[in-house]
Parts: sequence; C-alpha cells; structure tokens
Amino acid sequence: MNKIFTALLAMISLSAFAQKTYIQCGKIIDGTANRVQSEITIIVEGNIIADIQKGYTSGGPTDRVIDLRNKTVLPGLIDCHVHLESQQNKNTLLEGFTLTDADIAYQAAIFAKRTLLAGFTTVRDLGGSGVNISLRKAINQGLTDGPRILTAGRAISGSGGHMDNSNGLRDDAFNHKMGPDDGVADGAAEMIKAVRLQFKRGSDVIKIASTGGVLDLSENSSGAEMSLEEIKAVVETAKDYGLKVACHAHGAEGIKRAIIGGVASIEHGSFMNAEDFELAKQHGTYLVPTIIAGKSVADSAKIPGFFPPVIARKATEVGSQIQATFSKAYKAGVKIAFGTDAGVYAHGKNALEFQYMVEAGMPPLEAIKAATINAADLLGLSDKIGSISKGKFADLVAVDADPLIDIKILQKIAFVMKDGKIYKNQ
Repeated sequence: MNKIFTALLAMISLSAFAQKTYIQCGKIIDGTANRVQSEITIIVEGNIIADIQKGYTSGGPTDRVIDLRNKTVLPGLIDCHVHLESQQNKNTLLEGFTLTDADIAYQAAIFAKRTLLAGFTTVRDLGGSGVNISLRKAINQGLTDGPRILTAGRAISGSGGHMDNSNGLRDDAFNHKMGPDDGVADGAAEMIKAVRLQFKRGSDVIKIASTGGVLDLSENSSGAEMSLEEIKAVVETAKDYGLKVACHAHGAEGIKRAIIGGVASIEHGSFMNAEDFELAKQHGTYLVPTIIAGKSVADSAKIPGFFPPVIARKATEVGSQIQATFSKAYKAGVKIAFGTDAGVYAHGKNALEFQYMVEAGMPPLEAIKAATINAADLLGLSDKIGSISKGKFADLVAVDADPLIDIKILQKIAFVMKDGKIYKNQ
C-alpha cells in the first residue's frame, strides 16, 4: 500500500510541473532577423514561447520533443484581409438572398479551418454579415478550429457605396431602407453611429469603403464615395474605442482622402498614384495589396456568365492593375502588410500571394516580413505575434524547404501550431 501511495504522490508531483514542448528546427526565419538561422530549439510552455536555444535540446523525461530538423520554421502567418463567411462563385449574388446565418456559419467554420491548415494562424476579417463575430467567439472557446480572428463585423460605406447591398436593385427590393444598422451611412453623424454599432456588436476593427468596389452592381469601382469629413468622423470615433480603421479603396482620390483622414491601412489600392505613395509614407499608412484577389476576379471575368456584365467589366479593369500598382508602391517605400481578400478566391490558397509579391519585385524575406512582423504591427499585436520571440504566442509553421530560395514552398505548409497546439504535422 505504501508503494502505491508513493507512486501516486510521484504522479501528482510530476503533473504539477507543466509539460514543455521542445521543437527542434533545422532552420528558422524568425520574422525579425535578415538571415536564416540553423539548428535552433524553440521551447513552448502552454501557449507561449518560453525560450529559444541554439542547438538541439530535449528537456526532461516528461517533456515532448517535436522533430522539425529537416524543415524551415517560421512565425505563424498573418493575413490582414479575409472574408471567412463566403467564397466567390457564380451564384454568390443569389446566395445573398437565400443563405441564412446558420448556412453561413457552417461554411465559415470550414473556411476558417482550411485557412489555419494553410499556415495562417491570425487573420483580420474585413466584413461580413456579423457571423464573423460569432465565428471568432467559437474559435476562442474551442468549439471549432480556425485562426485567431480580428473582425470588422459589418463594413461601412455611404449610400450607393460598396457596402450598399441594394446597389443595382429596384427600390422596393428590400423591405426597409438601408442605414447605419446595415453598414450604410451618410454624413458624419451617421458614420459615427455606424461605428458605434459595430463596436457594440463586438468588432475589433472598423472597415470602410472610400471608393466603389468590384463585386457589387454599381457602375464605378474607383470613384471617391466618402468625404474627408466622413472619414475623419469614422477614424476619430474608432480611436475613442481603441479601434483602427481599414479602408477599401481603388481610386486615387478616395485613397488620398482616406490617408489624410487617418486610416491605418488602404486595402487593394489599385489605382494609387505618386501623390498617394508619398502621403502613405508621410502618415505611416499600410498598403494591403490583395494581388491574388485581383488576378482571381480577372480570371473569372473571362468565363462567360460567371459575373453580371457590370462586375465582369470592373473585374477586368481592376484585376489587371493591382500587381503593377503594388510593385510601384513597394519600390516607392510604402509600408506593406500581407493581405489577400480570401473569399474572393478559394480559401486556403492564401500563400499564393507570396508568389505574386515576389514576381512584382519584393524579395522573399520582405514578403515573409509583410505577413509576420509588418502584419502584426498593423493589427496592433506586435507584442503577441509576428515573430519567433520569447514571450510571444506559440504560433509556428514549417515547410520542407527554404522559402527564401523557393517562395512557392509556402503553399505547402507541413506543420501548424497555434497557441501551443499542433493542428498539422506531416
């Protein structure tokens, strides 16, 4: 009996010490250094990186060892522009009238897991029906698998703007007039109300559209559709709540107003010009380019009947421009954060953006930094994510080769850890 009691005490004593995970990495790109480091061990305790050691170490008998000695390990990737509720298809406009919130939630859970397994451990969801807020809660509570989400809830524009779902429809198609509750606001007072409603519902960030968009039934994708006064009202109200503002914008004038108005990022930036580049540098505004989305809609526009004619025309105009504009912006010194507009193309293919960024002239290491330390800075989470650093969340991914030699390898993620939990290990 004494032996059994002694053994039980020993088990209790061992369980009192949290198990650590020793991840032995052949190479790491830590998100901050300008070189690849070799033979490193990352020590994870709970959901935090507890230490980083040179060489291969394995801890004590109760600790776990993960052998990634034949892989390159990176910080969990960050996509600053996704839409987890949907995925573009030829029936997308019809689905806006037929899918319920429950339908959207089921597919959103699938898209979220697909995104996580593609190596993106944190995303910024820039607008949907509000199901995105519930999805964030479900992931945080462990009810479903997915990336860490910062969400905008419903995005905001003016009447006839990109967020006005009544665009192109007859006046009585909806049983109520679109307003701030729907993300449609006119004038500073209504913009303030729209921001407050999104904060009330649990949004982490505010998304606005200062120009038209591609995937709506309005005629113009690039015209300025918010006044400077309206943009400032949004930014100032969001700031009161501790929130940043992301701005969908294609045309140069709408981009200019958004930068002067104080937004944190320009999303897409298709027709940014030299004046916009200089303003972005002066104000420290990020560009989130979403090249893959532009290419995807341009390709879909070539398929007869995939889009209504008005959308097909805009998709062709904008889609062919984004990569070239990104190249000019990067070479001009504009800050770049990685974002793809996932949902406009198939979820899980986010890493294709790296290839397009490199094709446009960005070195592979800079592209990786755009999806790690730069993205974390834009999201206001530099103290928690974006690099392999002691004290940050244990968000790690690994690939079978060196992405600085072949950036395409990031499209084949072999290992995913988020918050210290392994979701993929091939």
